Amino acid sequence: MAKQTLVLLYGGRSAEREVSVLSAQSVMRAVNYDKFQVKTYFISQKGDFIKTQEFTSQPDETESLMTNQTIKLEQKIKPSDIYEENAVVFPVLHGPMGEDGSMQGFLEVLGMPYVGTNVLSSSVAMDKITTKQILESTGVPQVAYTVYIEGDDLEAAISDSLATLSFPIFVKPANMGSSVGISKAEDEAGLREAIAEALKFDSRILIEQGVNAREIEVGILGNTEVKTTEAGEVVKDVAFYDYKAKYIDNKITMAIPAAIPADVMTQMRSYAEKAFKALGGCGLSRCDFFYTESGEIFLNELNTMPGFTQWSMYPLLWENMGLAYADLIEELVSLAQEMHDKRESHLQ
Repeated sequence: MAKQTLVLLYGGRSAEREVSVLSAQSVMRAVNYDKFQVKTYFISQKGDFIKTQEFTSQPDETESLMTNQTIKLEQKIKPSDIYEENAVVFPVLHGPMGEDGSMQGFLEVLGMPYVGTNVLSSSVAMDKITTKQILESTGVPQVAYTVYIEGDDLEAAISDSLATLSFPIFVKPANMGSSVGISKAEDEAGLREAIAEALKFDSRILIEQGVNAREIEVGILGNTEVKTTEAGEVVKDVAFYDYKAKYIDNKITMAIPAAIPADVMTQMRSYAEKAFKALGGCGLSRCDFFYTESGEIFLNELNTMPGFTQWSMYPLLWENMGLAYADLIEELVSLAQEMHDKRESHLQ
């Protein structure tokens, strides 16, 4: 039987491009090469599409994918050149211009099946403010927050935040992930600095109540029939789980399953499915919760393209459920083809 082509898109223009490279290399090594051949394309920081390696068998452990430091511009192609009939795209891209609906729209125009959520749910879930506004109508609990939009009255936003929230306060760019641009403010001066930092990454800023809570995560998989994992917990060796701690120093460990009461586990899985469906999700997502000492549950965010590095929570959550990494990739490809066929049928 002929192998199916899996197209890996990685890199990208966002500040999360380094995470994407790590994720893509992990996927590249985990694929079942009895069933798939892999073609990789690097998207540079400038947005160029570069044709990179092809694999028909398990790559050597020393094999690395192209990065912005090792880019070969002579291999540049037109974006549409990634098209291949009967291939499925795995856009292992995080953040803006990859996880926000833009790449999903491009792939739909090309007519290629792709792993992950569709245009609408990708764009909605990428924006933390819009996500919160939608989930408010579903009854899924969230921590208190205010919003600052660049161009609005900054002093009014700060005044509103100080009246509504108490320190510590977290300030986040609305359209970034992987802890990029997020700061913890302990006083008004810190709040102003945090807003200025967040504005480097986005013009829409979420200002959120800090809570003393454990970070619990649930994996989601499926299209119309949605499955969830037992929850896992991020165990931190640092006070603030920022980008550097998460991806560079790797100062975290995972507890899978999380040591939480059974009823809390059940409630989180229910909230995760409800949030996924409310945002129109398909394929996969990871739902992140806060769990406080007093037993409160707050949904923090829904990540539509969670990390796939060897230490990432999402594949480890499914491994705990009995679904091995290679089998998870195969299931995601199947779900991608299913959604593509459904979208195409709606156009008849």
